[in-house]
Amino acid sequence: MPLFWKPYKSEVTQFIDELKAKRPTLEAEQRAGRALLWDRAQDREAQSEYDAARVRQQAYVYQTQPK
Repeated sequence: MPLFWKPYKSEVTQFIDELKAKRPTLEAEQRAGRALLWDRAQDREAQSEYDAARVRQQAYVYQTQPK
């Protein structure tokens, strides 16, 4: 390690650190937002019905079907 070495922090990292210092509840708000939109219980029965009803796509989509 050089004698006059100083640890480097990018501008983005500095910005995020300042933002977290100004708003300590930021991470909890982000988790609450994620839980609101994404973390939901899945209906496994409905999902299995959707999977069973799915029609397989042909290998080349734009190929016309012979009559």
